[in-house]
Amino acid sequence: MNIKHADMRLTVQGDIELLLTVSGEPALLGELIQKANEKPYTVEIEPLRKPKSINANSYMWVICDKIAKKIHNTKEDIYRHAIREVGVWDDVPRPTDKVQEHIETWDSIGIGWFSEEMRFSKLNGYMVVRDYYGSSVYNSKQMSVLIDYIVDQAKELDIETITPEELERMKGEWKK
Repeated sequence: MNIKHADMRLTVQGDIELLLTVSGEPALLGELIQKANEKPYTVEIEPLRKPKSINANSYMWVICDKIAKKIHNTKEDIYRHAIREVGVWDDVPRPTDKVQEHIETWDSIGIGWFSEEMRFSKLNGYMVVRDYYGSSVYNSKQMSVLIDYIVDQAKELDIETITPEELERMKGEWKK
């Protein structure tokens, strides 16, 4: 999520309230607020990174579409398969009775955002759920790995791709 505006105020009790105006998914923000009210958390703030090149992101989708047509699938399935194989994910224990609700909430964020049950947790009454993150939050290194994977899949299917030099140029556009 991106911070659009920040402010603070002192409460009567002497605490500092941090007020943030953010852009983000309401379901994800709701889950974050719920967790923060259950127990203390720390927050890390990083500078906003330059967005990835639209050309590179568009190229990734073009290649996903070419692969999909060749193997009679959808470009979204190709993308999600790549996310599952080389993408970013977290394994998180969830109460067993809340797993399905969590999966539905996580899956609603975007195409590359999905969850799957992995195994029962060592914690009684919990299931480990793997949450995959969509590429919209990837840094340049993570996105580079994803695109390289998709391009390699295309090459294995004899699908024409851009030259390695052009691909490197596109990926280089993400660097700070």
